[in-house]
Amino acid sequence: MRIDAKGMHFAALNGLIRDSADGEIVIDNVLGQRYIAAGAAGRHIVVRGVPGNALGAYMNGCRVDVYGSAQDAVGDTMNDGVIVVHGSCGDTAGYAMRGGRIFIEGDAGYRVGIHMKEYGSAVPCIVVGGRAGSYLGEYQAGGRIVVLGIGSEGRQCVGDFTSTGMHGGKIYVRGGCIPADLPRQTEVRAVTDKSELAPLVRDFCTCFGFDADALLADDYFMLVPSTAYIYKTLYVNRPD
Repeated sequence: MRIDAKGMHFAALNGLIRDSADGEIVIDNVLGQRYIAAGAAGRHIVVRGVPGNALGAYMNGCRVDVYGSAQDAVGDTMNDGVIVVHGSCGDTAGYAMRGGRIFIEGDAGYRVGIHMKEYGSAVPCIVVGGRAGSYLGEYQAGGRIVVLGIGSEGRQCVGDFTSTGMHGGKIYVRGGCIPADLPRQTEVRAVTDKSELAPLVRDFCTCFGFDADALLADDYFMLVPSTAYIYKTLYVNRPD
């Protein structure tokens, strides 16, 4: 099925998507329509243009390819599936994400991966090819975030207050520019074993045509929550 979304109200567009029996849907001339692929499962949706907020919200096993940039809340509370953005995206990508994968070719805005969580085999993953804005991984409870900083070599590729309130999961960052304002509850570790990181980088490169071996040859550091400070305020007379 092919839809021309030019001038179409977001509710009408989403009604067409929901009512279609086709497994593959191509949407042309998208410009700000919200909630595309929200709650979708078992389909491949191709978006040509700039989708509005909450692309793939609550998605349950769909694949969405965006040929353009995306606005805020990509993959909001996403359960499963894959979102590939051939461009950049706005704030709060992967908000409360519970499963699936998001690949962003360019930059991402503030609060990427806020409240991400994982359970059992459901480990959500976000890979940002460029830079990520402030509050990356804020209150992260699980999952994996990778920031490659392509085009920002030699410079810090994450914003201020990275990992604030983090109490689970991992954040991988390419390059050696460690933020100076990391909270005390976060530990910084050099990545010596890339067995978990490598499949995510290779999948990203498959989506966008980058050289995975070259990216993986670089240094990475990892942010994880420190067990010395998690929930410290719940305990009386705990020493610093």
